Amino acid sequence: MDRTAWAELPPAAQEAVAKRTGPVEQAETASTGVMSRLACTLRTASGRVFVKGTRLDDDAAWMYAYEARVTEAAPCAPRLLWQVEAAGWLLSGYEFLDGRHPDLAPDSPDLGPLVETLTALSCMPWPEEVRKKPLHVRWAGFYAEGLAHQLEGATLAHTDVSPFNMLARADGIRFLDWALACPAPPWTDTAFTVVRLIHAGHTPEQAEQVARGVPAFQTAEPAALTTFADTVCGVWARRAETDPQPHRAPLLVAARAWAAYRTYSVA
Repeated sequence: MDRTAWAELPPAAQEAVAKRTGPVEQAETASTGVMSRLACTLRTASGRVFVKGTRLDDDAAWMYAYEARVTEAAPCAPRLLWQVEAAGWLLSGYEFLDGRHPDLAPDSPDLGPLVETLTALSCMPWPEEVRKKPLHVRWAGFYAEGLAHQLEGATLAHTDVSPFNMLARADGIRFLDWALACPAPPWTDTAFTVVRLIHAGHTPEQAEQVARGVPAFQTAEPAALTTFADTVCGVWARRAETDPQPHRAPLLVAARAWAAYRTYSVA
């Protein structure tokens, strides 16, 4: 998606934000992330704030309202500060979090804090007032008939656990960008992380050993994890075909390595 810079926003939208932040001294467009039309850090006299948003006539505008409501309920997430509609734009202001993207390679010191965060996420119920398609509905058609129950759940799952959506800080690892969150089994984000760990250099066996530090993953039904691994391959293969991006192919290789491991090595 082509990014809109802060300076390109209509003046009325800038003014609506400034009423909540104070005068904007500097704006820096985010260099990562592909979904938000506007994503920037604003420097103000009272500090920094992260602002993201899109035009109200964008087909995906509803996601920003949902993301704000989910973020309010999510653990290990930046605080939602405000949300405003102005000059045809929907804009959300979030707590600015300083930090670095974690290293998921074998023996990284970030793995322990990551397991702690995933454990906290696995315990958070989905906010019932927010209606969103659960994972087993989102992925319908990608798994065999009769297996939907293995992907059913009512935990708040982030589902987009790229290291670029994480920040490693002194107080632990925080998760950003909750736009793709949905109800799912409690082990879902840990299962997504297994693929990321393989992508970062772990063998499938090593990745699962890290994941088993999360109680929800440790106690998950093996058949459900195998169904998840097989299904994520199908979902990501379709995305690679319909919207080829440079990062998709190596992630799909990692996902297929995990699925093969579970099929041939896990009882």
